[in-house]
Amino acid sequence: MELIHYLESHKPISKEDESLVTGAFERLEFKEGTMLSAVNQICKKLYFICNGILRIVSVSEKGNDITHFFLKENYFCTITNSFNNQIVAQEGIQAATDVEVLAIGKEELSELYLQVPHIKEVIQKVMQETLLQKVQVRNTYQGLDATSRYKLFLMLQPEVAARVSLGYIASYLDITQQSLSRIRKNLSRSSYNQPTRP
Repeated sequence: MELIHYLESHKPISKEDESLVTGAFERLEFKEGTMLSAVNQICKKLYFICNGILRIVSVSEKGNDITHFFLKENYFCTITNSFNNQIVAQEGIQAATDVEVLAIGKEELSELYLQVPHIKEVIQKVMQETLLQKVQVRNTYQGLDATSRYKLFLMLQPEVAARVSLGYIASYLDITQQSLSRIRKNLSRSSYNQPTRP
């Protein structure tokens, strides 16, 4: 199980605890574009990504789609404040590609923490590290023009760039899809190495 391998890379897990963890999570599959947790709803699940890419998304006052982060294999994903406190979230979780995840609800996770206490420390630590990392990456784009943002995105997240749609990338970089298409065309003329997905 992918999750067990991931957790063991942080802290050894006994066979008994491994069985408890495996039994607590449910394996689910979603098609690209599916909302795993809708905007303005309570986020009811914590997900571990086995295959594919999820995005944290919200909607601007003008109704525009905003991608805050991309998360790929071997990352946990939830809307932390909403999940922990069971309150409405301003963000949602959407499949940016076809995805396979392991999911657990709030009550089930609380029960797992009681059964396997050290799992709580590991999961909370890696989720905090992930959020910090994603915010730091996000901040590197500030003050850059659209072309520079796209080039930096290709450098920092090449695997994501090759796997998600152009529309998702545009919403992450805060530019229109038409502008991004022009940027890609201009870069291709200069033989700049780019992923091939349209």
